[in-house]
Amino acid sequence: MNRSNKVAWFVFAFLAIGVGLYPLLYLVSDGKMGLLLSKSDALLANTLWNIGFYGHITFGGIALLTGWSQFSQKLRKKRLHLHRNLGKVYVVSALISGICGVYIGFYATGGVVTSVGFIALGVIWLFTTTKAYLAIGNKDLSLHQGMMIYSYAACFAAVTLRIWLPLLTATLGSFIIAYKIVAWLCWVPNMIFAYYWIRKKGIQIG
Repeated sequence: MNRSNKVAWFVFAFLAIGVGLYPLLYLVSDGKMGLLLSKSDALLANTLWNIGFYGHITFGGIALLTGWSQFSQKLRKKRLHLHRNLGKVYVVSALISGICGVYIGFYATGGVVTSVGFIALGVIWLFTTTKAYLAIGNKDLSLHQGMMIYSYAACFAAVTLRIWLPLLTATLGSFIIAYKIVAWLCWVPNMIFAYYWIRKKGIQIG
């Protein structure tokens, strides 16, 4: 691995771990913070929504924390058992977070544009994660690798959202407009990047 690749890998892992730990702030906070500031008191009092929200961020954080390691060739070669166990944790976490994400997507701040963006992200995350899991069960390593790349690209939307949202809010001067854009911007470029990365690596997925 050359120097530039090492730097890119470090930044990738650092962001995944950093944002993966971010939900802890919500869990220890006594009051509104972050995205909760844009929610109504009625929604915040909704028990089912709270289960969906905290389920989404908690298991999404676990997925971020475990998923990045699945791309380490060194881990796969030297500690395959650990790679597989972390993969199982990622799949379970991604599925729970994805289901919760689709549910709370219907209540997203900003209306239909935002809701459709986040719901589409959740559906894609669930689909690609399930395909990756089934593929490895069928010993289709190529399909598994390709779908895992797509799956984590969807998962990594949690990171890109937190990069884009403050930048767009400051630039546009409106949180709502920025949030509507970010509902799509946080994941569409990720999936495009994943598509070209898969092609570059020569992975055949169909």
